[in-house]
Amino acid sequence: MLPYSSLQEAETAIGRSLTGAETLWFNYTANKSDYVLYCHNILFLFLIFTLVPLFYVLIELIFRDYVAAYKIQPKVKFSLYDNFRCYFDVMRMFILVVGPLQLVSYPSIRMIGIRTSLPLPSLMEIISQLAVYFLIEDYTNYWIHRLLHCKWGYEKIHKVHHEYTAPIGFAAPYAHWVEVLILGIPSFLGPAIVPGHMITFWLWIALRQIEAIETHSGYDLPWTFTKYIPFYGGADYHDYHHYVGGQSQSNFASVFTYCDYIYGTDKGYRYQKRLLQQLRDGLGKENGGLFASSPDIKLE
Repeated sequence: MLPYSSLQEAETAIGRSLTGAETLWFNYTANKSDYVLYCHNILFLFLIFTLVPLFYVLIELIFRDYVAAYKIQPKVKFSLYDNFRCYFDVMRMFILVVGPLQLVSYPSIRMIGIRTSLPLPSLMEIISQLAVYFLIEDYTNYWIHRLLHCKWGYEKIHKVHHEYTAPIGFAAPYAHWVEVLILGIPSFLGPAIVPGHMITFWLWIALRQIEAIETHSGYDLPWTFTKYIPFYGGADYHDYHHYVGGQSQSNFASVFTYCDYIYGTDKGYRYQKRLLQQLRDGLGKENGGLFASSPDIKLE
């Protein structure tokens, strides 16, 4: 809760007039406790888990002919029933694990120093901290993910997430409850090392989940802005990891590709891409150089 009783008192405390965004923040948060503000994450996650995957379901229904060219595993079809069965499984985990975890984890947020006070962080501060959070999460997630692919970790825990060898958006948070808890650690490390404002924390949780849904969407859409992020993996990159399944020792990274490249765990993916390109080149020559682009060919 903000320690100011009026806008004038807040302006006196920070030594300047409040910006429009700061005025909105003051009006919204003045009578809300920090705990209530932190628990907004529950609402945000519910909306993200519900609406963002639904976007991919709708474009498949409404623009099926157009987006078919960008479906990574075109032979695999999921019905509406399949999608919503996955959604309800995720919601059960959300109600039993994710929501309660959010409710009881507030002391850790206070401990690391996530603030709700004025002034608000600048745009550059938010972007810089988000970049650090993504890098820290990506590196630590890489090693935890590799560990989960050892025989015991896969059979006992990670196998649940790999039930979808052709992932869909709703399956991004679909996992064993132990995995949900374990993978919360990388997400928490960034804010713990570089604590920021509650707004930055909200954005971090939201963007990380939206990114995960995109990489599990099953579509390598050409217009996504993530195409312009250096070393970004994306849907095609992570789809290969699911396609190979339990035998996969490739493409462990959650967001970027540099860890897999440095530690040599992208060789299978790169080999497959070279092979597919050779197949396309060969088909192109057979058709007099008139071979048109088509959906990705998956090795059966």
